[in-house]
Amino acid sequence: MNSPSSASSPRIIPRAEHAISRANISQNALKVLYRLKDAGYEAYLVGGGVRDLLLGREPKDFDIATSARPEEVNQLFRNCRLIGRRFRLAHVHFGREIIEVATFRAPHEIAAGEDEAVLSDEGRILRDNVYGTFEQDAWRRDFTVNALYYDIRDFSVVDHTGGADDIREGVLRLIGDPEVRYREDPVRMLRAVRFAAKLGFRIERRSETPLFELAPLLADVAPARLFDEMLKLFQGGAAVASFELLRHYGLFGVLFPATEATLATEVDGFPLTFLRLALENTDRRIAEGLPVTPAFLFATLLWEPVRLRAADLAHDELGELTALQIAAAEVTAEQTRSISMPKRFSLPMREIWTQQPRFAQRQGKRPLRLMAHPRFRAAYDFLCLRSKAGELDTELCEWWTRLQEADPEARQTLLDASPRTAKGRRRRRRSRARKSTPSDA
Repeated sequence: MNSPSSASSPRIIPRAEHAISRANISQNALKVLYRLKDAGYEAYLVGGGVRDLLLGREPKDFDIATSARPEEVNQLFRNCRLIGRRFRLAHVHFGREIIEVATFRAPHEIAAGEDEAVLSDEGRILRDNVYGTFEQDAWRRDFTVNALYYDIRDFSVVDHTGGADDIREGVLRLIGDPEVRYREDPVRMLRAVRFAAKLGFRIERRSETPLFELAPLLADVAPARLFDEMLKLFQGGAAVASFELLRHYGLFGVLFPATEATLATEVDGFPLTFLRLALENTDRRIAEGLPVTPAFLFATLLWEPVRLRAADLAHDELGELTALQIAAAEVTAEQTRSISMPKRFSLPMREIWTQQPRFAQRQGKRPLRLMAHPRFRAAYDFLCLRSKAGELDTELCEWWTRLQEADPEARQTLLDASPRTAKGRRRRRRSRARKSTPSDA
């Protein structure tokens, strides 16, 4: 089932035949559903929330589709805010939880007779702001597994597109012609990868084939939108699987061209080993409920281009830190042409990189000053990740670990016994030479 003409009526899955329980639905979402129903409107829980509940997972968000217009939703809820210009959405606020309520939409073809263009010459959707019917809303969604509706009136699940069967079989299938749908919105290619990685589903063959050819379309997507999609891909608990699928379909090279170029020249598994370790660490932290910062994530994804560029600059007789600072600025500027990064993430990312040479300075008060730096912990974790991947000797990471864990007396012993760098030895020789030279006085 992959077109509206192939189904005369939706499949209704009664409460006794599915696993969704109201006990697992946000109480605030239930409040919105019941109030819309009691006001005479159709109201359904829809999308990823229904999909995850059917899979026995805990949904991250609860979205609602309704026949009520945004203004009508706004009148029902004092805690409602309307957002969006081209297509109005209602956000019903319950403290920190937001329940998104969308009016049924029609496919963009419905607006094809209007004066303003609906599709670009390349097939990309320019406008998608036409209200529609319940059935039209289902068929305009992207994947069948995201087009399932939980009906609050009788607790059934309504399936227009065959999504229930695809969930049971572990299949990710686009609704409609896959190539057309990808051209309408190239970000759907990234969503296909994200859902396949997150759910452990296989992408259905017709939905998969265009992925190998249409990756260049992502170059025309707004860089800010791609940044948001990258966070969803790599901070959703399946970063390793997402990375492997992105590379498999040729999508990663469009998003991170400089990094992809370095992966073509691996040395002893580096930098691929480094990236996998970083992404495994990200998945582990998310599984443990620990925070993950985009600054650290992007620092790992772009480190190899920065490292190689800094090495080239160092041959021009620039100091190590200066070369690294220049390389960081250049690589960051190049990357933002593909994926933009807000300064609140790009600046800490560059600090993580430029702290790395300072870890070699283990004498005097410099280690203690470095430990007081606001970005020390992230830079230290980055250092140890480099050591674990084989880029650095593990002794350096181990020394800094011991320094942090030591009491004041043991810490001083470590500092006194720390190896001296060649630069430090030269500096001390010059200092002694100046002291031994008679003054002109």
